[in-house]
Amino acid sequence: MRRIVSASGVNRNDHVLEVGPGLGSLTLALLDRGAKVTAVEIDPVLARQLPITVGDHSHSEINRLTVLNRDILTFERSEMTEEPTALVANLPYNVAVPALLHLLAEFPSIRTVMVMVQAEVAERLAAEPGGKDYGVPSAKVRFYGNVRRYGMVSPTVFWPIPRVYSGLVRIDRFETSPWPADTEFRDQVFELIDMGFAQRRKTARNAFAEWAGSGNESASRLLAASIDPARRPETLAINDFVRLLQRSEDWHIVPKPEPAAPAETVADGEDAQVSSH
Repeated sequence: MRRIVSASGVNRNDHVLEVGPGLGSLTLALLDRGAKVTAVEIDPVLARQLPITVGDHSHSEINRLTVLNRDILTFERSEMTEEPTALVANLPYNVAVPALLHLLAEFPSIRTVMVMVQAEVAERLAAEPGGKDYGVPSAKVRFYGNVRRYGMVSPTVFWPIPRVYSGLVRIDRFETSPWPADTEFRDQVFELIDMGFAQRRKTARNAFAEWAGSGNESASRLLAASIDPARRPETLAINDFVRLLQRSEDWHIVPKPEPAAPAETVADGEDAQVSSH
């Protein structure tokens, strides 16, 4: 666990968002580095036990720990009192990619990410364009920053011992994003990525034909973005998807909002009730 913390570069100036602390071995290693830690644990039993475990280890470190019993897939910035600067996570296979993408989007303050995932997922996240493991996750995480592998983790370091190896992946967010980072732009880039990899064996011209309106228009947009229309989408890097969107004149057109429904009036003397969820 100390190897993971060391590779993350976390120090006493960081506020770490830790996902999936489990029994707390990684939590203790993070606290030993002097960092503040907000640990998000979906299991209520483990969430209740973690402060006890840390308190038994050190009374001073417990003051730098916050434990939240939450589902990370729906976790929001508003649930934290202080913005995190780093993410350290042990993500299960079935939620690894959606959880990682959700947290990168939800917390722009996170500058460094160190995730431990199943080896297969680590290979997909760090894969380069054109490789057999390159796909949607590989392209989307690179919208946020640089990605690199940090080796394998043996099953024997865990209890209970899993049947598979894990891999470490580090993401360093761009200090200054090379492209627009707003939600609208990101969502449209991600739509192009989804579209391209849904038909990865087609040529880019054909894969983006429906989006562009026709095969000829698709080819024109690709050429405007300096992309050969005969290339396969699986060879396109994140900057290719970004450039394709930017060279398409209609990318920034926002649908007109539907007219608002007439407001209902409240009769005199009636109480209006507001329900909060």
